Amino acid sequence: MADTSGLSGSWIPTRFNAVHYGPNSVARHLRNSLPGPNSRAFIITTSSLATKTPLVRNVESLLTSKHYVATFSSIRQHAPIAQLDEATDLVCKDLAIDTIISIGGGSPIDSAKVVDHRFHEKTGRYLFHITIPTTLSAAECTFAAGYTSADGQKIGIGAPDLAPNVIIYDSKFALETPERLWLSTGIRALDHAVESQYHSKAPEAPTKKIALTAIADLFDLLPRYKNYPKDESIITKLQLAAFDSLFEIGMVVANGLGLSHAVGYALGSPYGIPHGITSCLTLAGVVRLKAKDPEQAKWIARILPWIGLERSGNDKEDALKVGDAIEKLVENLGLTTQLGKDHGVSEDQVPVVAKLATKAESGELFEEVASIVRSKL
Repeated sequence: MADTSGLSGSWIPTRFNAVHYGPNSVARHLRNSLPGPNSRAFIITTSSLATKTPLVRNVESLLTSKHYVATFSSIRQHAPIAQLDEATDLVCKDLAIDTIISIGGGSPIDSAKVVDHRFHEKTGRYLFHITIPTTLSAAECTFAAGYTSADGQKIGIGAPDLAPNVIIYDSKFALETPERLWLSTGIRALDHAVESQYHSKAPEAPTKKIALTAIADLFDLLPRYKNYPKDESIITKLQLAAFDSLFEIGMVVANGLGLSHAVGYALGSPYGIPHGITSCLTLAGVVRLKAKDPEQAKWIARILPWIGLERSGNDKEDALKVGDAIEKLVENLGLTTQLGKDHGVSEDQVPVVAKLATKAESGELFEEVASIVRSKL
């Protein structure tokens, strides 16, 4: 827990064994990352990655028949529970499996964590998790996971042993990611880093300090990527910025990062909106709302020089400038979207979203969130 001055705090890391990065890092490090010489691995990914790219086949080949068991490629956006039940059943049928490999963005990575959680419930042991991210969502950096229940609600789980053991960031894999998905998940990473600044339990070191560098890198590199989407040096730097946006949260923050994430969850699963896009919709508005609170404005204001702007000495005004800069970044990246026209969210759904996000049916925060949602219709 951190005090308001940042001069007292605690940080507890998760269970990472290793992080590898750079072009062809999967080929260089995958087999050496397996927990044992006879390890058996089960792959979790999406249909698009399995059928429209060579990535999954490449991983299967690298594992060889000695280590490769099977691939489950039916994971969909927001990790619906039906697919997770199916994947868990497959893993539990072969108890020689000791490793799970997730390939993709937040949905496959979270799905692997949920399967691992359910596998542990059935067998009493956890799987060794190697993840190969193909977006900037940074789901690989935490011990928490979310999936979608049968009634469309987002359900969260978390346990120290659910954090991936090994992360492999490979720019060759990221080259297959659609530009809009890559950029929008970059805003998701920005959401992580910004909300860590005003989270009451986030310690100054390393969490807030490292997150500030992530904010600076994301503001700098996302526009550069838009101009040069095949530049693997930019891609690798963005992968590391995404890592820096969230890994340093560690074990301290366990119940959600902040209000932008809460509103994003209320919009994501129920309305089928990707979480990268929900961050594009919510983050700037939430930052402007937080600017009204002097304590939170103080933390937000110090972001300003990290994004190339000068502080005025007025925390509220400076925090509002941060919100404006985020809005401008989203616009410049071509990620501006409307809930009504683009996602079918109507005016009558505004109080539904506000209730899901705030866990209240009225009050000041409820009305403020409703206002943020309404402004994006």
